[in-house]
Amino acid sequence: MYGEQGKRDKFRDIKDIVNSAPGNYTIITEDWRQENFVLAVSVIYYLHDKEAQPDFLFPWLLPLLKHPRGNLRYAAAKMIMNELGPLTVHIRFPGKKSYTKDLAPEKADAILRSLFISLNNLLGIMHERKYNRYKYVDSLPASPYKSVQMVMAEMEDLCGREYMMLWQGNIKHA
Repeated sequence: MYGEQGKRDKFRDIKDIVNSAPGNYTIITEDWRQENFVLAVSVIYYLHDKEAQPDFLFPWLLPLLKHPRGNLRYAAAKMIMNELGPLTVHIRFPGKKSYTKDLAPEKADAILRSLFISLNNLLGIMHERKYNRYKYVDSLPASPYKSVQMVMAEMEDLCGREYMMLWQGNIKHA
């Protein structure tokens, strides 16, 4: 069983790297290193400690959606969208328990609502008239606005439009 213990330790080490990503990111000064760091974290992101705090990286990831570098924005969007699946299990499969032990539907709803409001606030800040002529998210030009729209589209696909409409009254554009 020595091999099994070694595997668990490797995964624990990776989980620790992801869990400490926001703090480590702030001490990186070079743009290219920040980009490489975020891209690397996005590849191993699925190993983070979802059971403890399913939304703990959102405060770090949301500002990254505004980053001028497209690779960084895409990595952040990918990590956020990765969280949406587990957070929406209770919506997509009513009555089925989430794979995370301590994530009650009420807690998942609160996280989703907070994310929805934050994303809408970002869209309000970033919106430009030139985006009005695009019908589909895929056709938008590469930009922070498109990155946020990608996350919103995934959220709408998983939650459903009716579910998201419940939160419309909570939006206060900054």
